Amino acid sequence: MSTRSAGLDEAVTSLSAGARRWIGLHAAYLDSPAAHAELPVVPRVKALLQLAMLLRYWERCAPADPALTEVTSVVEQVWQRPDFPRLLTLDGRRARQFELMYAALAPVGAATDAPRAVLERLTDGSYLTPGRKPPFLHLEARFYADLAGVPHRFAPYEELYEASPLPRAATLPVADLDGCQVAHTVLYLSDFGLRDPRLPEEERGRALRVVERLTDHCVGLGDWDVVAKLLLAQYCLGADPLRTPSGVAGLRMLHAAQAADGAIPGRSATGRVPADATPVEYFRKSYKVTLVVALMTLVVTGGRTDEPALTTATATATATAIRETL
Repeated sequence: MSTRSAGLDEAVTSLSAGARRWIGLHAAYLDSPAAHAELPVVPRVKALLQLAMLLRYWERCAPADPALTEVTSVVEQVWQRPDFPRLLTLDGRRARQFELMYAALAPVGAATDAPRAVLERLTDGSYLTPGRKPPFLHLEARFYADLAGVPHRFAPYEELYEASPLPRAATLPVADLDGCQVAHTVLYLSDFGLRDPRLPEEERGRALRVVERLTDHCVGLGDWDVVAKLLLAQYCLGADPLRTPSGVAGLRMLHAAQAADGAIPGRSATGRVPADATPVEYFRKSYKVTLVVALMTLVVTGGRTDEPALTTATATATATAIRETL
């Protein structure tokens, strides 16, 4: 029987606390005058949608976490901005996707009818019908449509899984697989760990072996972003990434990569933020992967939010210094 490696629980607790703390301390920047001036509009909009996604799972996994308060406030404030729905449409290729995410992730505390109006427009159009979108995009759209509670014509999850590359991935070289797409296939099936993916036991085992192989491969590449997603996918398929060899390796890699302020400074070891990066560059390169690590650790630890007391003051001081220069 496998057992957890010595010190791994403490490492994961520290990893999670640091990532959540960093996101909590920097969330307000995304809707600040400085961010409006310094960040491109479309990436900033995407980052806010990602923040709302994290909020959904943070609320369910650790509703009493003090770091959640700032994130909730930022998302509610943004969703009530009358100009935000227009910003969702600035990138024509992603406009419908962003609009559906906006409607699906509307926070309870945002008193606005805008998400409902967006859903009505999407329902009247063709985005919520299969059309000629690739199967993975059908799966993604179905996931957000279900979250939004809007009628659609997408196939059942079981059919969408069968049409995805994952059922045939076991026979392919691991280097030929898209780790991000494999992980998200599992995440959409399982609502990021909140529900059973409803795969037959044999297929679940086959998918897990693919995910574990990919995790090993991406750990070897030093791909922090994709490893974090694959660790969550392992959990969604019924494994404990604190016990699987690839999961242990991935978690230890992420813990070693984490900066003193709690951020994961870049998407990969080769893309680590340089020491002379500006505060804005540091934020842009660290934000997404730190958010993914926060989400992953919240879910796989069951919302445990214990935090080493000595790290809080250090991280707060660092974050304050960064914000003052932004």
